[in-house]
Amino acid sequence: MSEAKNPLRIELRQWRQFVVLSEELHFGRAAARLHMTQPPLTQAIAGLEQALGVRLFERTRRSVALAPAAAALLPGVRELLARAQGLPALARAAAAGETGRLRLAFVSTVGFELLPRWVRAFRQRWPQIALELIEATGDVQLELLARGEVDAGMVLHSPGFQAPGLAHARIASEPLVVALPESHPLSAHDRVGLTALLAEPLVIFPRRILPTLHDAIFALYHAVDRVPLVAQEAIQMQTIVNLVSAGLGIAWVPQSVRQFQRPGVVYRGVRPVRGRAVPACETSLVWRAEAVSPTLAHFVEFARTRAA
Repeated sequence: MSEAKNPLRIELRQWRQFVVLSEELHFGRAAARLHMTQPPLTQAIAGLEQALGVRLFERTRRSVALAPAAAALLPGVRELLARAQGLPALARAAAAGETGRLRLAFVSTVGFELLPRWVRAFRQRWPQIALELIEATGDVQLELLARGEVDAGMVLHSPGFQAPGLAHARIASEPLVVALPESHPLSAHDRVGLTALLAEPLVIFPRRILPTLHDAIFALYHAVDRVPLVAQEAIQMQTIVNLVSAGLGIAWVPQSVRQFQRPGVVYRGVRPVRGRAVPACETSLVWRAEAVSPTLAHFVEFARTRAA
């Protein structure tokens, strides 16, 4: 046989004809199954052999047998046809957002409790959607969203904040608690008075990471004419708690961080002072409203339902 000239131009109907003839090993019966006459089938098989540059069938006047090349090709061709048959359903599922990929950024605080539960529930509801999880601080998430590198993000902020230019849905609200070194005298109390904390060295995240929450914490001090004594800044909540365990200071953290049980650290609620409540924090799902894919629409609906 001559070498193949354009093997990529082989059509699916030729592969179907090849499979049927491989099963029947008789041109007449194969043609009948394919609802065609024998001469066009013979010509089609000859054209396929020419395109591939190999002999597929050994023919005599009385018999047709698979050549070694055909026997090797047959499993792969059957798989190809099966996958091709499933393509229309796959296209419909993708258009409906039932399959595909969702790139979801998240802050570390949701990774303690909320995110694992949500991922499990979402995968049960939409098993064909692959979740790509990217841990990132809020400022980084906003940059990723602006560049289209993630589809949605879970960001931490103080109540009422809305990221400019982004749609959002609040998914969680929780109070701040204080993380104390286990050896600290105040750790003996179930709840700590705010006044007793104001002079303590503070371990806190940089303002650029969570500006609204950073400002809310500082406002708590400024309301009673105190200036926070910042001993150390750190980006990740786990790192902040680790620094508290080393005795560098206290830290204000979302209540969900209690799930991070670090030896040497205790978490305590805080009593308000002068009628001023301890700040709360919220977590919101944010996304670009003009870039909502069907897959993202499913996750937004899921998030709103779970939050409710």
